[in-house]
Amino acid sequence: MVEIKGILIEAVEREASDVHINVGLRPIIRVNTELVETDFPPITDEDAKEILVSLIGQDKFNTFEQRRDFDFSTSITDPNQRFRVNAHYQRDTIAISFRLISDLVPTIEELNLPEKIKEFADLPRGLVLVTGHTGAGKSTTLASTIGLINTKYRKRVITIEDPIEYWLLNDMCMIEQREVGSDCPDFATGLRHILRQDPDIIMVGEMRDLETTSFTLTAAETGHLVFSTLHTPNASQSIERVIDIYPANQQTQARTMLANALQAVISQTLFRRIDQPGMVPSTEILLCTSAVRNCIRENRIYEIPNIIETSRRFGMHTMDNSIAELCLKGYIDKEEAILRSSNRAKMEKALQLARRV
Repeated sequence: MVEIKGILIEAVEREASDVHINVGLRPIIRVNTELVETDFPPITDEDAKEILVSLIGQDKFNTFEQRRDFDFSTSITDPNQRFRVNAHYQRDTIAISFRLISDLVPTIEELNLPEKIKEFADLPRGLVLVTGHTGAGKSTTLASTIGLINTKYRKRVITIEDPIEYWLLNDMCMIEQREVGSDCPDFATGLRHILRQDPDIIMVGEMRDLETTSFTLTAAETGHLVFSTLHTPNASQSIERVIDIYPANQQTQARTMLANALQAVISQTLFRRIDQPGMVPSTEILLCTSAVRNCIRENRIYEIPNIIETSRRFGMHTMDNSIAELCLKGYIDKEEAILRSSNRAKMEKALQLARRV
């Protein structure tokens, strides 16, 4: 049998971000966005099953076989390292994906995130969304923001996560972390009871469905500061996604609730650095000014990108603004910056003009 601990140790030593186990292939790790094959032998059907049973036990494995998907977390010692894990089936064989999670919650400065994000830790109430594709660093941004609150305020923080990624230690705050599947059956059930637990700040791992979204908005409207995530690439699509979760006959009410509750949207993606090993985030920041709230209420979401573009004095910026800045600082490759921008011709022209100045 292939020993999973040896694979995970190698991933840690090579500073990988992910490990992938697929039947018929050698274990694959991702290092600075690149997929790299390891020297371990190819995984067999029996290997995959034994690895998963060793991680979650036979009872949970039986549940996995019924659901065909299973999220959990695990850890190794020497070196100490935690992992977020998803087990699933593909081509009727077991596949397992591991995401490495740091023991230390990084600061906003260490993540190279905009200073504006620090201000969201000071908000008294409302909803802050962190959005982006899987692996864009959303959970890390949330953890760093909660970590900042933890050093400044005596607040009661309750999180609902699937699974728990960063262990948040009590400092000034009193923090409870609830994991879906072990501490509560699902996000909706956890949120249904959360207002009776006297939270000041709530973190919802993901707004996945109507019930979870509805409870999250209600919590933000009733005077709590709420952080959550969405798998959307930018601010305007994030707003549309929240509204589209609701049935058509409830969307007018949903727009009003969101306009009242939303404070900010941080959208992010990661780029490989060319100046040093590692990754750096590009971001888009939307602040809910009165103009933005009116756009949400009146279903003029298409105007929001222009508001962001013309409101940089308030601390807003588009994803393309951020990508261009990272490129001009020499952090990321010019060709990748152009390729991943929303308007390639405009990005190329902007970079050329900036370099001439």
